[in-house]
Amino acid sequence: MMGPKQEAQAALFYEFSLEDHVPQDHLLRAIDRFVDLSSIRGHLTDFYSHTGRPSIDPDLMIRMLLVGYCFGIRSERRLCEEVHLNLAYRWFCKLDLSDPIPDHSTFSKNRHGRFRDCDLFRHLFETVVERCMAEGLVGGETFATDASIIQADANKQYSAPKAEWETAQIDPAVVPRAVREYLETLDDAAFGAASEVTPKFTSFSDPASQWTGALKGPAFFAYSTNYLIDTDHAIILDVEATRAIRPAEVGATQTMLTRTRDRFDLFPERLAADTAYGSGNMLGWLVDQDIEPHVPVIDKSDRKDGTFTNLEFRYDRATDEYTCPGGKPLKKYWRKMRTPRTGVSKDGIKRYYASKTHCSTCALKERCTPNKDARIVSRHVHEAARDKAREIAKTDAYADASRRRKKVEMLFAHLKKIMRLDRLRLRGPNGAKDEFLLAATAQNLRKLAKLRPMGSIMA
Repeated sequence: MMGPKQEAQAALFYEFSLEDHVPQDHLLRAIDRFVDLSSIRGHLTDFYSHTGRPSIDPDLMIRMLLVGYCFGIRSERRLCEEVHLNLAYRWFCKLDLSDPIPDHSTFSKNRHGRFRDCDLFRHLFETVVERCMAEGLVGGETFATDASIIQADANKQYSAPKAEWETAQIDPAVVPRAVREYLETLDDAAFGAASEVTPKFTSFSDPASQWTGALKGPAFFAYSTNYLIDTDHAIILDVEATRAIRPAEVGATQTMLTRTRDRFDLFPERLAADTAYGSGNMLGWLVDQDIEPHVPVIDKSDRKDGTFTNLEFRYDRATDEYTCPGGKPLKKYWRKMRTPRTGVSKDGIKRYYASKTHCSTCALKERCTPNKDARIVSRHVHEAARDKAREIAKTDAYADASRRRKKVEMLFAHLKKIMRLDRLRLRGPNGAKDEFLLAATAQNLRKLAKLRPMGSIMA
């Protein structure tokens, strides 16, 4: 028998509980156990007025932002709509059915004001990292680092060659926020001072972004998000926003390692990275920090003409000289200098010269230096660190670290495909930092929910 037609009738009273309508296996239930915002209010106290109308609860805004980044909701306007409609989102944000949702403009006002002034998003990120450590998910022995390019909210049609930019003539009082941030970061090692190379184009809307063709396709404006992870469970220990160029990315790794040591007292035994981090300066810095560089060495000593490579010349640390395959010495100077010199050039290279007399009478000249009167061997000031990295590359531990390093790339794939952060929505260096920190926080929370399922939280 056909049932009666359902008619919508407004009831006078409802007995309704959000708790009963959120599935026990919902992702937000698993994440909620690890979201500790008890320190947020204390962190923000000095940035709120003690008089006037009460503000929107900062805990609510943070929870809403976490929902957005966990589920790839990129627009704050749409985020407000989704939280209004979705019962699980309301439950996570501690909202009842009748509670109003903040206007989307509230997020922008707080982000550009008190949130940024007190570096709230970094505080939130570090709070989650501490929880990961407390749950035993950070081993602290093997770290890995890498960078990924994220497209900026900038268009080539609204850009100009760098030569047309006169920064001295820009009035910070009348330009957009992203341009003011660009002016403030001109001397920042992660942005303006990262390289002396002039970019081909500079965006008017986001001048700090980098014009890049690094992805082997059409060039675009971008930033780089840099991750430092613990390879045991791929927990993100630090994140840094930089220009999308290698010098800035390599420098960011040093910044993140130092900050992780100071903030969490973590001293890794080894660092895994790809060849981009294998410069002499980077390897030397790692060795000085007592960190084993499990990094391929950037080595251009191979010679395509079949002559002896630099590695076939034996170095004597005591005399600071090389000996060629023919048994003759190579020295930095063949005469005594009145003023002592280091022999180190501006690029950090020491050059050792063979004697023309020795080379001209040597039977191995055609295999050594057929086109020059004497052979020259270059040695980086951090060649000892480079040698150490070469020796490490022959070990089983290096092969293991190389496999673990791929976890960083998996995090970037998750960031772009699942969390939909393949293009920034906010502009300027601070906008990039905010987005990267919130995304990394959401990734760590999702990792916690996966590795510590319901009912398994450590005491």
